Amino acid sequence: MKPIRRQTVKQLIQNPLLDTTVDVKGWVRTRRGNKNVQFVALNDGSTIKNIQIVFDLSRFSDEQLKPITTGASIHVQGTLVASQGKGQSVEIQADELEIYGTASPDEYPLQKKGHTLEFLREKAHLRPRTNTFGAVLRIRHALAFAVHKFFNDKGFYYFHTPLITASDCEGAGAMFQVTTLPLSDLPRTEEGAVDYSRDFFGKQASLTVSGQLEGELGATALGCIYTFGPTFRAENSNTPRHLSEFWMIEPEMAFYEIADNMDLAEEFIKFCISYALEHCADDIQFLNDMFDKELIDRLHFVVKNDFVRLPYTEGIDILLKSGQKFEFPVSWGIDLASEHERYLVEKHFKKPVILTDYPKEIKAFYMKLNDDGKTVRAMDVLFPKIGEIIGGSQREEDYDKLMSRIEELNIPMKDMWWYLDTRRFGTVPHSGFGLGFERLVLFVTGMQNIRDVIPFPRFPGNCEF
Repeated sequence: MKPIRRQTVKQLIQNPLLDTTVDVKGWVRTRRGNKNVQFVALNDGSTIKNIQIVFDLSRFSDEQLKPITTGASIHVQGTLVASQGKGQSVEIQADELEIYGTASPDEYPLQKKGHTLEFLREKAHLRPRTNTFGAVLRIRHALAFAVHKFFNDKGFYYFHTPLITASDCEGAGAMFQVTTLPLSDLPRTEEGAVDYSRDFFGKQASLTVSGQLEGELGATALGCIYTFGPTFRAENSNTPRHLSEFWMIEPEMAFYEIADNMDLAEEFIKFCISYALEHCADDIQFLNDMFDKELIDRLHFVVKNDFVRLPYTEGIDILLKSGQKFEFPVSWGIDLASEHERYLVEKHFKKPVILTDYPKEIKAFYMKLNDDGKTVRAMDVLFPKIGEIIGGSQREEDYDKLMSRIEELNIPMKDMWWYLDTRRFGTVPHSGFGLGFERLVLFVTGMQNIRDVIPFPRFPGNCEF
């Protein structure tokens, strides 16, 4: 073949140079035709759209084209021309063909269309090749880029917090242990407990459930930081909203009070959604058409509306007076269920809601206590269809008040001296929030199960790939 620079399908469709020789490589989606001509739909992952390759059978033999089946990878050079058929603006009249890899029609799992999402979860090594997961993963990339762009442009610093830790943040859940001790012959103390002094770190260590506490250390030195990395929780949870390994975005800001925190959260989430709408229009349109007819309207709904700021107590009053029958009864002091959150967003206000000032009993020890002594400066951002998508608070900066909460809740802090030091040396008002990245991708793609917005989902009983 001629030494021509390869172009992606996206480049050929967006910037077509008609009647020029082009070089394209990718995977075959479909092949059809008759005794005179064959049409191959080729995709290289750069876009949801395929490009049509036209093989004139006066120039290519049946033997040459026989390996071109769904899933095969090929290299084609030819002339880019305006398409005469429906469904595409340009096509390639093939001059030369190279087969990279075949895919037996009898063995390739994605040979047929219409596979269920449950089936594709079992084929996680191949499902990125489908239209659905190609779209989801391109959107996931765009959202990750948007996260970094937003914070970088606002002067935040990307702060890397440890994956291996001796703290469990807020008691956020069961943790995966990290050890080099021989599991078949664990060393024991005289009392019979595992002797972690002989472990690699000299103490019990686990995979992190959150980078927040370490993020606070960064904020009290650099001013404004954000973390964006994997986190791990070992609950035996098999719901459509939980993963055992997922990614968290956790900004922490010195000198921010709760109102500043809410403003930042609203600006951030709107920026990410707007970025996806602008840069992933084809993929979002595909998912809107195939999975969720209200997806695009819902994304614009969030971007165009100001978020309502609503104290928890007022929210409870609204729910009690609504006349709505809820599965979980409503009373002051409960941790709101998704059905309560969605009622406030979708039916009462018809806008996204930031719920504030929660009862201290249902929130973490580090949240700043309000003057009433009963509530804390917490904030949860509530979205249509999904409920809570962001959780955060103003952090308690007063050493004595923080210690009182720790003692009140009987939290073991023997390994947390470093966290308390931030309140002893130059303490400042500061705030932060956390966003589960997969929750954001779930919302923007309209998918129903969080296992379908991460390339290789980890959940109880599944660690295959």
